[in-house]
Amino acid sequence: MEIREECFLKQRQVLLLVVFLGSFLVGSQSKRYSVAEERERGFLLSNLAQDLGLRIEELTTRRVQAVSKGNKQYFQLNHQTGDLHLDERLDREELCGPIEPCVLHFQILLHNPLQFIANELQVIDVNDHAPVFFENEMRLKILENSPTGAVIPLGNAVDLDVGRNSLQNYTISPNSHFHVHIRSHRDGRKYPELVLDKRLDREEQPELRLTITAMDGGSPPRSGTAQIHILVLDINDNAPEFAQSLYEVQIRENSPINSVIVTVSASDLDTGNFGMISYEFFHASEEITKTFQLDAITGDIQLVKSLNFEEINTYEVNIEAKDGGGLSGTCTVLVQVVDVNDHPPELTLSSVNSPIPENSVETLVAVFSISDLDSGYNGKVFCSIQNDLPFVLKPSVENFYTIVTEGALDRESRDEYNITITVSDMGTPRLKTEHNITVQVSDVNDNAPAFSQTSYTLLVPENNSPGLHIGTVSATDTDSGTNAQITYSLLPPQEGDQDPQLALASLLSIHADSGQLFALRALDYEALRAFEFRVGAADRGSPALSSQALVRVLVLDANDHAPFVLYPPHNASTPCTELLPRAAEPGYLLTKVVAVDGDSGRNAWLSFQLLQASEPGLFSVWEHNGEVRTARLLSERDAPRHRLLVLVQDNGEPPLSASVTLHVLLVDGFSQPYLPEAEGARDPAPPDALTVYLVIALASVSSLFLFSVLALVAVRLCRRSGASSLAGCSVSEGHFPGHLVDVSGAGTLSHSYQYEVCLTGGSETSEFKFLKPIMSNFLVKSSERANDASPSFRNIEFS
Repeated sequence: MEIREECFLKQRQVLLLVVFLGSFLVGSQSKRYSVAEERERGFLLSNLAQDLGLRIEELTTRRVQAVSKGNKQYFQLNHQTGDLHLDERLDREELCGPIEPCVLHFQILLHNPLQFIANELQVIDVNDHAPVFFENEMRLKILENSPTGAVIPLGNAVDLDVGRNSLQNYTISPNSHFHVHIRSHRDGRKYPELVLDKRLDREEQPELRLTITAMDGGSPPRSGTAQIHILVLDINDNAPEFAQSLYEVQIRENSPINSVIVTVSASDLDTGNFGMISYEFFHASEEITKTFQLDAITGDIQLVKSLNFEEINTYEVNIEAKDGGGLSGTCTVLVQVVDVNDHPPELTLSSVNSPIPENSVETLVAVFSISDLDSGYNGKVFCSIQNDLPFVLKPSVENFYTIVTEGALDRESRDEYNITITVSDMGTPRLKTEHNITVQVSDVNDNAPAFSQTSYTLLVPENNSPGLHIGTVSATDTDSGTNAQITYSLLPPQEGDQDPQLALASLLSIHADSGQLFALRALDYEALRAFEFRVGAADRGSPALSSQALVRVLVLDANDHAPFVLYPPHNASTPCTELLPRAAEPGYLLTKVVAVDGDSGRNAWLSFQLLQASEPGLFSVWEHNGEVRTARLLSERDAPRHRLLVLVQDNGEPPLSASVTLHVLLVDGFSQPYLPEAEGARDPAPPDALTVYLVIALASVSSLFLFSVLALVAVRLCRRSGASSLAGCSVSEGHFPGHLVDVSGAGTLSHSYQYEVCLTGGSETSEFKFLKPIMSNFLVKSSERANDASPSFRNIEFS
């Protein structure tokens, strides 16, 4: 029979499990499961993947998680099969105590996308506890004159099971005096009472021994027994009576130990020993005797153990008052524990995502739940995070919350956030709990490299050695890791860049990692004075970002070119001879040494110096412009031929120089060519004509002297009137300011000078003659008398 009942119970449990699983599959939100208590760890509850309508691989990709309320986890999800197992053995009495039904709430958390599914697991009670009496033996004293029908309360038994498995019935061993009556209290517990069926006779039977049995309704049923020892007393006709049959007391759970919570009082109309009253607990449980202490004389009930509203919020204490004659009376003290806000809120963190990319928008950061063991306002909780963070706190279902990013983050401004979750209740005083979460921000390549300068100017001396380090470009990237690793390169010329045909690759190279620029070959200032190009800086992110800067290279001149004399030409086959009239005044411009320098700047500043002269003190050279002038008047004693050595020197470091030789021939006038002629070339005059020649020479000298005096007077008058041009031939004598003459690299003079050039027609030597006209009439007359052998005058301007 017991085997059949057990089979029937198991079939019923299986049926309930199938019904609950069916309802879980039908429901779209809340799912309910059921399982009998005491199942071993690993017991299969259901296939969660089928219940949720998910494929097995989605359990991993969506990060499905079973989360229990509080810090204790009762379930384990197998992501390989989708089965939901028990993670530990369940004890219904430990989980719910006397509460029925016993429901364990848990959540199914799906992260991607975020979704909560509320679930319930009902723990079904099994008959694993037998009824137990608080006392193994009950001692009763009953007056022998007690009337039939008198009720004597007995101590009850306790069964931790619930429902049909809880205590259902009391029975007593067969006897002729008593039977058992069962009474139920307000909390549903059943208490036995002994009812007198037949009057007692102490003289006939002074004591009785009975056995009481408590049985539950399980299958098979369980039972517990206790012994009843009855002593028959002599007559005591007044039993003690309490002033109140029910005492109701409210006490705060934080009340101090040893404080008196209530005092019970009873009276007895008898006198003597039968009127002496003592108090004691009547069939008190172990929890009551540990929590309270009763003074047998005064009836004071003291608190001897700290109260906890969350564990037990009501105590029902039965007090018995006995007189000396064995009569007693009972009362009930109902102690209600008042909740105090003595539990801070609890926070359970389910998941944290860290690090998160800086370009994340509305990304899930954390999932957590909050709870409080207190009740009422003491158990109402709310949470918050700092306001100055780019995160938003969003409530979900059943005290679950999520933290998501409010907008895109910027790792360059902040790469780590400390989020403080503050959970507070609404009790008095308020209690709060704080939990810190550290969120790292990972880098995204969102910043291009930035050069320290938009353009660079580099100075390179010419004739440099190949491989010379000429400068460095530098760029920075505010990203991190590979996103901040920079590579430098030379960029091809763009449209509009200077000299796009420039072979940049043959001139320069750049170090890809450091940005150092090197000259690949020697640079020549005279060939390439300046050039510019663009360099690029690219990071190694994906995709890579880049920027560019302009680099201008200026080649610095070096004094590597000596001055070059343009006039007089130094490579002529026949030396050039300058003609100087003997009538020339001091400061007469004989000629001008013209020279250029291929360098520039200070290296091209030229100075002239008379290095040697056959007649010292007769000639001078202007240091600034190279003009060769007479220093004094000529005399008859001056030699007809002179040789001058002029030195031309630049201003470089060290200075370079060149020299030129000038030949000067003194002449009396320009009517006949004064050309060098070897002595003995002419035939000597015959001795008989010597007298005639002497007379002619004397006359000529006299005429020439008179003509010279007149010409000198005319020149003086002409100069005083400011006339500086004669016969259409103008001579501009410029003054060069400063210390040196600056000659550009193009080979032209920086100032204009004008000179007369006399070419001797038919001359064998074809020499250049730079002459300064003495008087206009002389030039005109000489021109009229010119023949094929006479010289012709031309204006030549050097600039």
